[in-house]
Amino acid sequence: MPDTKIEDLRLEVYAATADMAAAAAAHTADVLTRAVAERGTARVVIATGNSQLAFVTALAGYEVPWSRITVFHMDEYVGIDADHPASFRRWIRERIAEPFGPARVEYIDGEATDVDAECLRYEALLRSAPIDLTCMGIGENGHLAFNEPDQADFADPRWVRPITLTPESLHQQVGEGHFPDIASVPPTAISLTIPALLSARTVQVVAPEERKATAVRNTLTLPISPACPSTILRRTPHAILYLDAPSAATSQDLLPTPA
Repeated sequence: MPDTKIEDLRLEVYAATADMAAAAAAHTADVLTRAVAERGTARVVIATGNSQLAFVTALAGYEVPWSRITVFHMDEYVGIDADHPASFRRWIRERIAEPFGPARVEYIDGEATDVDAECLRYEALLRSAPIDLTCMGIGENGHLAFNEPDQADFADPRWVRPITLTPESLHQQVGEGHFPDIASVPPTAISLTIPALLSARTVQVVAPEERKATAVRNTLTLPISPACPSTILRRTPHAILYLDAPSAATSQDLLPTPA
């Protein structure tokens, strides 16, 4: 498997999306299985969204001790109900909780009447024990979870907070088919912060598809700053970035030939 490092960030590049997804799934299974073997339980944060579908589908083909694993997700729209087609709670329920049967799933309540209190509640759950693995993607504008450009804080003392979506993120949600138009997308969300995401012992980033190519290039080349939140991955030695040929297309001068 071709791999390389850019600063502290490890990368693996695959010609086929299916091969990339299988490699990421095998990595997830290994990390979680070793954590359970060492400590009896494991805790994982899992991203939602179209870019994670191939990886999660591939994960079904690997043995994972789900009955010992607690699952968190990393964001949810404010004011959206848990059965809305775009709800991240629904995504986790249908693609992780129901097929895999983890010991516990901790959901962010997007319908909470007190958003700040919900942020504090979820943060307390996250901080109650170490996180073994974060499985996430990269947004088209370089966001991680919903930590938006120039809003993200690499040293945020909070682990969960309310955020305001940028126009780019609003358009991405429509483009992925989650909402019919911009006006339908909730303007705010609850999101794990950068320190929360990177607190995991291992950070896995899966970023396939041509629409992520510019974001990948920016991640690997722009100055490390909140202007492009994903650039912080280059200072994260416990992170690994999985790419397919389309998402690596504009970064070929930096990367090995895909497998």
